Amino acid sequence: MSIVSRRTRKAPARPLEFYGEGIPYLKDLDIRGRLIVIEGPDGSGRSTQIDMIISKLEADGHGVLNTGLKRSDLIKEGILQAKQMLPLGKRTLALFYAADFADQLEHKIIPALEAGEIVLADRYIFTLIARSTVRGIRTKWSEDLFGFALKADLVFYLDVDPNELFHRVVQKSPSLDYYESGADMDLSDDLFSTFITYQQRMAREFATLAKKYGLVRIDGNRSIPEVHIDLQQRIDRYLASI
Repeated sequence: MSIVSRRTRKAPARPLEFYGEGIPYLKDLDIRGRLIVIEGPDGSGRSTQIDMIISKLEADGHGVLNTGLKRSDLIKEGILQAKQMLPLGKRTLALFYAADFADQLEHKIIPALEAGEIVLADRYIFTLIARSTVRGIRTKWSEDLFGFALKADLVFYLDVDPNELFHRVVQKSPSLDYYESGADMDLSDDLFSTFITYQQRMAREFATLAKKYGLVRIDGNRSIPEVHIDLQQRIDRYLASI
């Protein structure tokens, strides 16, 4: 057995916990790994922070699985193709993402947790719930849809001012993502105003979700090193406590 496997399997076994009804035939399964989620909009620095966290965790001897939206081998191509058929119905889009998440949960996330690994998720069901809510879908519908989702041990939300987000996104790419900018919602004739309004609405939804599900807000307006130190220290403290 490798050093990585020996270290990550020191955590005590525990039963799976779900946000809703869960997956009946997996309810008796015990896991030793931990699920850590980094939420935040495009431009918030999620990917950069996750890469840095993975490097630190692996250096400390942990086995790590990195997962995220649109990474299901079964569904991801279908989502990409469907999003090119504008406009795509809001419930249709939500169901596509739910299928993508379900496939990853059963075939990637749970097996990794059972093996004692740390699963680091680049966004989770909270982004999907917030996206649907701001598009007029009842929050309860989304929560029921994702009732099979495994409860995360830590959920961080990188909160960045919408104006700062806009500049970061534009610097990275001259074209904005159609759905990430809220262009499908007819919020304004002006792209900048549409983006700002959409991100403000998403931020409000995340504030609500934070109160309900215990998401930890991280000030993403700071420099990359400052945000990383904050995140890593919180993660290290948590792992040291188990």
